Formats: sequence, structure tokens, C-alpha cells
Amino acid sequence: QVQLVESGGGLVQPGGSLRLSCAASGRTFSDYNMGWFRQPPGKEREFVAAIRWSESRTYYADSVKGRFTLSRDNAVNTVTLQMNSLKPEDTAVYYCAAQSRYSGTTYYPFATYGYDLWGPGAQVTVSS
Repeated sequence: QVQLVESGGGLVQPGGSLRLSCAASGRTFSDYNMGWFRQPPGKEREFVAAIRWSESRTYYADSVKGRFTLSRDNAVNTVTLQMNSLKPEDTAVYYCAAQSRYSGTTYYPFATYGYDLWGPGAQVTVSS
């Protein structure tokens, strides 16, 4: 089973950039659909971006489209979320999530219930 750990969070000024990484342990990382979600203060967890196990397709929330880029490197068991043109409303705890393509359930990239593995989260604060 894959275990997930996020890194790269921190404090950045509006308009700045951050890169979040999610490192996955385990030898079957390439069999997992991967997603990023975030939870702003006092709000529900929301979808940010996702990428299929085959790297054939990526998905983005409308609020981050054109600013965030998601990629994966199966050779080093890592997914990376490059975040540019950050805004104060991007402030949140960011979570990496995974679902095995062998889970037997339909993959819903936009929903938290589409994933059965989660990292502990990384804080991103956008403030001047």
C-alpha cells in the first residue's frame, strides 16, 4: 500500500509561486490515480487537481486553471503541483490523495470519496 507525504508548503506573497510535492512510498505508485485537495480555514475540503495513473489526463478546478500545473514522475514516486500567480484565497491546507486503479470502484477525480489514501497535509499561506 502507498503512503503519502506532502512537502513544499509555506508563506508566499500574492503573485508568488510555490511548488508542492507528494512523495509516495511503495512500489506500485504508478498504479495510482493521484489528486490534490485543499481545505481553507473554516471551509470544506475542495478539489484542486488530479492526474490519472497513466498520465493520460489531468483535471483542474476552475479556480486554479491556468495557474496551477500538476505532473507526476513515476520513476521517483512523486507528484508535483506547481502553483503560480498565487492569491490570498489559495490559502489552505493542501492534501495529496491516491486511489489504486485496481480498487474496483469508478474513479471520481473531483470528489474526496474518489480517494482512499491521504497525506497529512501541508499549509500554504498567501499573504503580504
